[in-house]
Amino acid sequence: MSVSFTRRTALKGAAGAIALTGAGGAELAAAAPATARTLASPAAAGLLAAAGRKAPGNRRFEGKISALLKQMTVEEKLGQLQMRGGWEAGMDAEARAGRLGAILGSDSAAAINTLQRAALESRLGIPLIFGLDVIHGFLTTFPIPLAQGSSFDTRVALTDATVGAREAAASGIRWTFAPMVDVSHEPRWGRIAECYGEDPYMNAVFGVAKVRGYQGDDYGAPDRLAACAKHYAAYGQPEGGRDYNTVDVSEQRLRNMYLPSYMACVYAGCATVMAAFNTISGVPAHANVHTLTEILKQEWGFDGFVVSDYTGVQELIPHGIAADGKDAARLSLNAGVDQEMVSTNFLTYGAELLAEGKLSMERLDDAVRRILRVKFAAGLFDRPLVDESAELTAPSAADRARARNVAARSMVLLRNEGGALPLAKTVSSIAVVGPLGNDTQNLHGSWATVKGSQIPAVSIVDGIKAAVPGANVTFTAGSTVTGDDTSGFGAAQDAARAADVTVVVVGETADLSGEASSRSDIGLPGVQAGLVRAIAETGRPFVVVLINGRPLTIADWHELAPAILEAWDPGIEGGNAVADVLFGAVNPGGKLPVSFPRTVGQIPIYYNHENTGRPFDPNSKWTSKYLDLPNGPLYEFGFGLSYTTFTVSAPTLSTSSLSASALQGGARVQVSVQVTNTGSQAGDEVVQIYVHDPVASIVQPVKRLRAFRRVTLAAGASTTVRFRLGAEDLGYWTNDYGGEFVLEPGEFHIYAGNTSSTESVATLTVT
Repeated sequence: MSVSFTRRTALKGAAGAIALTGAGGAELAAAAPATARTLASPAAAGLLAAAGRKAPGNRRFEGKISALLKQMTVEEKLGQLQMRGGWEAGMDAEARAGRLGAILGSDSAAAINTLQRAALESRLGIPLIFGLDVIHGFLTTFPIPLAQGSSFDTRVALTDATVGAREAAASGIRWTFAPMVDVSHEPRWGRIAECYGEDPYMNAVFGVAKVRGYQGDDYGAPDRLAACAKHYAAYGQPEGGRDYNTVDVSEQRLRNMYLPSYMACVYAGCATVMAAFNTISGVPAHANVHTLTEILKQEWGFDGFVVSDYTGVQELIPHGIAADGKDAARLSLNAGVDQEMVSTNFLTYGAELLAEGKLSMERLDDAVRRILRVKFAAGLFDRPLVDESAELTAPSAADRARARNVAARSMVLLRNEGGALPLAKTVSSIAVVGPLGNDTQNLHGSWATVKGSQIPAVSIVDGIKAAVPGANVTFTAGSTVTGDDTSGFGAAQDAARAADVTVVVVGETADLSGEASSRSDIGLPGVQAGLVRAIAETGRPFVVVLINGRPLTIADWHELAPAILEAWDPGIEGGNAVADVLFGAVNPGGKLPVSFPRTVGQIPIYYNHENTGRPFDPNSKWTSKYLDLPNGPLYEFGFGLSYTTFTVSAPTLSTSSLSASALQGGARVQVSVQVTNTGSQAGDEVVQIYVHDPVASIVQPVKRLRAFRRVTLAAGASTTVRFRLGAEDLGYWTNDYGGEFVLEPGEFHIYAGNTSSTESVATLTVT
């Protein structure tokens, strides 16, 4: 008989604890590798405190909010529900009339103060809140979120968010549309760059770290931002990988795969949530009562506000669920969206809907109360204006150092045959080849802010020159990123023949990933794969550095390259960080947060898939596989090499048996793993813990990540890493529409290793 944790009784176990407690968060946050000492480090205590806590101080303003609501006209209430773009004319008049609640896109302190003063001149003087997409930095660009997931270290995300909040707040921005915690199994989808990979636990822990970094203990502090978990929900799995497309998902898949990261952010106190562009089982997210009201607001008790995505309310019309703007406003408001971004249906039709009884005053007041709650908590009523003299114009040296450290920590060594890396600093000549080798713009990645992208990133050729000042370093593009011109191959080959070693830098420009940047073919664009082959034909030593915002299909050439370093879009200090890894100043320790398919024909391919009745068997045709491909991805989730070697022991459990009722009451099983550096230099290893329930009422994934810890060990050193697993790690959500989380008795397989393909296992029996 299963033990059921229904609705709210399960939430802190299945969401708060999933985020950063017990099962790995404490151990991970407490780790302090030598390579990360320049990182900001509130770490364990602050991150743990985030789980299970509401947004700081929100409820202490209820009396003031109630008093203000009593004074507001219907038009003023509807005005709070309106967000406009910061570049639109006539908004100062709208603000003075009380018909405006928020602004999107302004990043200048002077412009923000101008509009804010207009709002303060309105009848009630309610301040505006200014929001911006501060996704992976403001002035100091950090690696894209997908790269940060590769670090398997939540302090990386914490650092990015802390620095970005401080820089953005100095310009008057008080709200960021991040973190994006969409789980994605779809590398064709451009916005995979903006999430933390294919695993719900990974997105949960990194999402909570981001919320903590943006908001701190109090997002009303002058160096903090209100956070926004987006895109709610299941946006990361659009059909065909095309952005904005349909998602059709069962209730159990929604709750087990796509909702846990949002649940974790809500319990970490995230101030706002953004609705997604996609449909969910036929109902657009902006009109979805089940997800927005029944789950988010009622089950989870979310007390912040829901903002639409850009014209998301208006888009209910082409979705085919709303007849016109008035109908779109009715559906969206009643479903639970509280503020409309850019389109104006709430403001235009709200009064009519009230008069016709299609919108209740109770619902309107609830939306306004939620928005005012965040504005009060953000300190806008106390400090509506920003000090223009304190606005920042460039990254500090300290923040550049943090970005460099984070970028190197986020890189993944995919291949290193014969110890091709690290390169010797005594090398006398280096050829840098490839269209991204001298790039100072695309290294910023997608979603770099306008201000951040205007500051040149450190190019890889300049990073290499700085790392080996005595070497002769040349640059030859060889080709463009896109296009079919191969005329530069000869010059690139000549450069390779003349050098001791060649660094080939290939990948994607920033605009080939991110929003509205889906690709049907995710190989190297243009003729870059041919460029790699041309360099290989010279017979000279070379290594490949990948700059990209998504997993790429590289099976057609990867065996030609002695070494491949996945650098992602590494940010403003990217060139220096790449050089740090290439020359061994940093020993790479990152792991893949997403699978690399062999070809697009395998997509979707992900480690945490459900088993079939005929699982893969290489000796039988009649099993789940392709005739023309090896089974599995080219590089699996959790994979990554180092310049040293490690062994990870089989897991040992503190007990072989626990009752379901004891686990429900808070009992934990401790999992212990010994990791040893068996190589000749210090390095990082990521110990990963996976769970499998082999017999359940609903078919379970073959593995589910439930804990990880990145540890640094000297050559020859060993350490024992311990994790604690509880009911929230073993149970699952059923297909019950009202939300039921169950833990069923039986055997559970607990895997430990340094990649998701580990077969090292111990068995726990739940009675």
